Amino acid sequence: MWMQQLWLAVIGLSAGAVVAGGVFSFIIGLGVVSDFADRTHTGEHIRLYEDAIALGGIFGTVFFIFQLRIPGGTWLLPLFGLFGGIFVGCWAMALAEILNLFPIFIRRAKLQMCIKYIILGIAMGKTAGAMLFFAQRW
Repeated sequence: MWMQQLWLAVIGLSAGAVVAGGVFSFIIGLGVVSDFADRTHTGEHIRLYEDAIALGGIFGTVFFIFQLRIPGGTWLLPLFGLFGGIFVGCWAMALAEILNLFPIFIRRAKLQMCIKYIILGIAMGKTAGAMLFFAQRW
């Protein structure tokens, strides 16, 4: 019986490691990390960025699986939400950039003027939607 449990644990941990490696490779392959380093002019610290993303994923998984509590977590939650939202937004924008979503949309919709206002409107709408969602939770 314990051999089955041990075997199941090995398979589960191995599968989790493979999936996590794939997700982190996808994030790095999208260019999110290099885009952050390029925009902040800190390209010499790109390994630090990659390590921080991997450690964030590992710690997030450990905290989720073992139901660990962070002291003062309710005060840190808005900060985590802000940084998480920035990261997910950059991830979505990197994916859209790779797929050439905006140039194709702009060309097909025949938009010539006010493109920056449209993109700003999309960002503000996403922000307002997130704020309404979280305001209902509190």
